[in-house]
Amino acid sequence: MSCITLYLLLFVLFSCNCSSMSETQKEEKKTPVEFDAAGNKQSCLITGLYPLLAEISSTLQSLKASMDQEQFGRKEEHNIAFSAALGNRGDFGPFNTNVQLVYERVFLNAGSCYNTGTGIFTAPFKGVYFFSLSGHTKTTRPMALRLIKNGEPMTVVYNHPLTDAGVRYESLSNSITVMLEKGDQVSVLLLANTWVFDNNDILTLFTGHVVFPM
Repeated sequence: MSCITLYLLLFVLFSCNCSSMSETQKEEKKTPVEFDAAGNKQSCLITGLYPLLAEISSTLQSLKASMDQEQFGRKEEHNIAFSAALGNRGDFGPFNTNVQLVYERVFLNAGSCYNTGTGIFTAPFKGVYFFSLSGHTKTTRPMALRLIKNGEPMTVVYNHPLTDAGVRYESLSNSITVMLEKGDQVSVLLLANTWVFDNNDILTLFTGHVVFPM
C-alpha cells in the first residue's frame, strides 16, 4: 500500500472522528458532569475519545502489517540469481557450427529464471543484471564462449591456442552488467570449431543475478 493511500485513509478516519467529537461536545453541554467510582469528575468528551483512539491504533497496526507484507512480497519477487556449471563432460566440441551451451549442474536458481533444459536465462522484469562466464581448455586448443542477448553478441571469453607450449590447461573468465527488458533472453554459445572442458572440479560456469529492478 502506498503512502498516499495511507494518508488518504487516515484523513478520512480523522475526519469522521472529528465529526463524532463535535457531536460529543454538543451533547456534553447538555449532559450533566459524570463522576467515576472514586468520586473524581470525569469529562464526557475524554471518555468518548477512548474508543476512537483504540480504533485509530487498530487501523494503523493493520495498515502497517499490510504494508510490511506487500514490501516482503516485492522483495521476494526481486530475488533473482543463478549459478550453473557445464557438468562432467570432459572435452566438449568442436562442432562445425555455433552450439548453445546447457549448463546442467545447477547450484542456485532463485526465481527459476534459468532454464535447465535450454541453458537460457529469461529476465522476469526490466532491470540491471550482472552476468559472468568462465571456461577451461587445453592450451593447444582454441576456446570461444560468447554471451548473447536475444541472439546478439555481448561479450566473449577466448583462448588462442599455443601449439609449441606443450599440453596444459587454462581458465579464462569475463563478466558484464547490462540493462534487460522483461522477456529478454541471455545464454552462452560455444563458437564453431572451438573446445571447452569441464569435469567434477567445476571449471566452466555461467552465473548471473539482478542488480536492481527498474
